[in-house]
Order: sequence, then C-alpha cells, then structure tokens
Amino acid sequence: MFRLKLFLCLLLAAGSISAQEADFTRTNDGKPDLSGIWQALTAANWDVEGHPASQGAVETLGAIGAVIPDPGIVVEGNIPYLASALKQRNENFLNRRTGDTEARCFMGGIPRSNYMPHPFQIFQTDGDIMMVYQYAGGVRNIFMNPDDQMEAPVDSWMGWSNGRWEGDTLVVEVSGLMANWLDRSGNFATEGLRVTERYTPMSPWHLMYEATLEDPAVFERPWTVRFPLYKRMEENARVMEFKCPEFAEEILYGHLRKPGTGGSE
Repeated sequence: MFRLKLFLCLLLAAGSISAQEADFTRTNDGKPDLSGIWQALTAANWDVEGHPASQGAVETLGAIGAVIPDPGIVVEGNIPYLASALKQRNENFLNRRTGDTEARCFMGGIPRSNYMPHPFQIFQTDGDIMMVYQYAGGVRNIFMNPDDQMEAPVDSWMGWSNGRWEGDTLVVEVSGLMANWLDRSGNFATEGLRVTERYTPMSPWHLMYEATLEDPAVFERPWTVRFPLYKRMEENARVMEFKCPEFAEEILYGHLRKPGTGGSE
C-alpha cells in the first residue's frame, strides 16, 4: 500500500512539473518571454568537441588549470574541417596559452559567448531583443523589425544579428563576425563565418540553444552545436562586471616593454 501511494504521488508530481514546464511566460504579442539571466553548464569553452580530462595549458596551475572532461556540444560529433584548416587548428592548440582570443580579452563572439563560463542576460520587449554578456562587457542587439535588418555594415566581435520567430523558437542570423577562436583548444572560424542560432523555450527555467556554423574557408560543410541554457534563479542573480584588459596586458603588450624594465624581455 505504501509503495502504491508513493507511486501515485510521483505520478502527480510529474504531471504538475509537466504542466509548469509548458507554462512559460509570454509577451503581449504572444511570443515566449526569454527575459532573464542564463548560463550554460558545459565545459565546451575548453573544447566544443568531446574530450577527457587533461593537463591545462599552464602546468604550474596544477589541477586548478586542468581541462574539465565533457561529452561535447557538436551534434555531428566532430567538426568537419578542411585539411588546411585542421592543420591550423592543431597549430592553434600548441599556442593556446597566448593565442586564444579569450586569453587576450577579446569578446567571445557567437556562438562562443553563449557557452563561456559566464552568465548573460536577455532583455526582451515587444520590439527588439538585447543580450548583455558578463564576459568582457559584450552586448548585442537582435533586430526583429524587418525594416532594420540588413547585412553587417562592418565586422565586429559580436557581429550583426537579424531575428525572427518560427513558432516559439527565436531564430537569429548572425553575420559580420571577426575571426575568432571557438574554444581554448584552438577550434576557430574566420571572418567569413555565418551563424544561425535557435533559442527554444523548454520550460520557465531552461532554453534549448542550437547554432549552425557555416564558413567555407574552414569547414567542409555546415555543422551544429546544441546544449541547454539554464535560468539563474538566485534572488541576487545578476550580470556583474568582468572587464579583463588589465588581466591580458602582459600577453598583449609585454613584447613592447623595453629590455630591463621587468616582465617579458
């Protein structure tokens, strides 16, 4: 009898959760309200492909700098590199300590900014959508009005984003991105990268994120990353300041210092 009651309680609880999951907030025009602070719980910033735990790029950090194992976020399993680009990726890996654009405090770009170990906030109205990233103070506007949509007038770290709704999924076409690394392992794309993002609400507390990357100079064909984004629910959750240029001065400018003044010589 006790087991039967427990089973029934679990069924009722599951039904309640399912009902709550379907009941995400909507804006005045009936679209899902994606507003909130979101964060990925994946180690893809180390390597978007699946990888085991390993020694970090700076051995003196010991276990603190060790690579966290992760099954990866690449839907196809591996990135379909052109042979020449794969050679460049391998060279990037050898120079990852100083070559990574994150090490230099450059903005993460898209899609990397969405799986870095930092939260970001979505501001949504009945018009356009803004995303504010903790890492390096990155900001992007999603232009939802067709009259405002265009090809990127100039390349930038966060690119130019044109958005539309397909049912309950926010679809964003991103162009005009700077050449950037996709993770700390040397995976990369050029300024020819075009990204199609899809944000699909799965419950009030998480979104399914998907991004398809196209860059004919680097990849044999388009490929896709997919992972959930989780809503930060702490009462004091907020996007804080993480301006990192002062952390990257030695990497960026150490070679310019006169010999005998300290630092790199």
